[in-house]
Amino acid sequence: MSTTDVTARSTQPTLDSILAWLRQARESSPVVHDETQRVWQLFGHADILRVLSDPATFSSDMSRFIPPQADFELFSRGNFVRMDPPKHRKLRDLVSQAFTPRMVSDLVPRIAALTDELLDGVEGAGRFDLVETLAYPLPVIVIAEMLGIPVADRGHFRGWADTLLSRSEQNPGLPDDAAMNRLAPTLREMNGYLLAHIKERRARPADDLISKLLRAEIDGQRLDDEEIVGFVGLLLIAGHITTTALLGNTILCLDEHPAAFAELRADPTKLPAAIEEVLRYRPPFPRLARRTTSAVELGGKQIPAEQLLILWIVSANRDSAHFEDPDRFDIHRKPNHHLSFGYSIHFCLGAPLARLEARIAMEILLERYRTIAVARDDRVEFQNPWSMISAKRLPVDVQAAGAGD
Repeated sequence: MSTTDVTARSTQPTLDSILAWLRQARESSPVVHDETQRVWQLFGHADILRVLSDPATFSSDMSRFIPPQADFELFSRGNFVRMDPPKHRKLRDLVSQAFTPRMVSDLVPRIAALTDELLDGVEGAGRFDLVETLAYPLPVIVIAEMLGIPVADRGHFRGWADTLLSRSEQNPGLPDDAAMNRLAPTLREMNGYLLAHIKERRARPADDLISKLLRAEIDGQRLDDEEIVGFVGLLLIAGHITTTALLGNTILCLDEHPAAFAELRADPTKLPAAIEEVLRYRPPFPRLARRTTSAVELGGKQIPAEQLLILWIVSANRDSAHFEDPDRFDIHRKPNHHLSFGYSIHFCLGAPLARLEARIAMEILLERYRTIAVARDDRVEFQNPWSMISAKRLPVDVQAAGAGD
């Protein structure tokens, strides 16, 4: 089955239309060769988990499938998401010296203060755009401050993210020449901006993450400036949009399930489990890619070496062979082994930060507002769900706690 099947039915695909297509594909053949796109598509939790668990057979290095482009190659030097061991381990270990659990936990007071400041900006308003007011600025300010780059430049960061993650076509494959040419100017601008800040910190170190990355050392080896560009760019772009998506998706899920919303309002200690269910139910990134390094059998299909695999995470998270009643939103789901943050060596390094930001923001929203509802007479705008499962604009109606008492 090809993605063109669902594209033909919907020129403006919705998450529901994609989920319906994925359900049909998963039930008919969990592993299928898409001859139109020249990729293998995987839909089942077990097969996708196997791929993510075996980086030797299923490589994250996509360089041979992507046309050579200097700006992309510079960005890729420190982007360990697209690396295999042993280089992946070396870079991740170096980055982990600077990006520590302690650094994340120390952000709790700042995340809470920022959430309050941002919501103070719409104090008294009965309606506001949750994305513009909170879900976008909160994580991007946190990351910018953590890195030591100007928060005032966050408009640039949003523009870069919109360009790098947008795609107009329903194609699960990797960028072709035309796409790389479209992305090159944005990559060049972002790389140059970050490299300038890294060089400035090398000359004048401070107490920020970039300075700590410059000091990180294993066996006498340190990261060079160009390697730091890749990690910082990844954290800046993927880091903030993950939390933006997670916050918006949490409100959307709870709005659709008012009993769960009421339960969390009565007992906010259940928020961590609810956030995990949001991640399963509406994962920010719908898919991942891998490359076969040797011939392998998956789902009863013989797949040759050097094939591109598209792993549909959003489908794995709805697989009835792994999750009971998978299309039901259940904040009590246990266990909840979703794959939204990846698995094994490539498990998302920023997952604890995204979870923390979402939990603190939701606690404060529940404390401030006695009701939060998606505005029914206004327009919710979504990202293209082939690339991101996230709201771009999310108007909400709120009633302040204590109002009318």
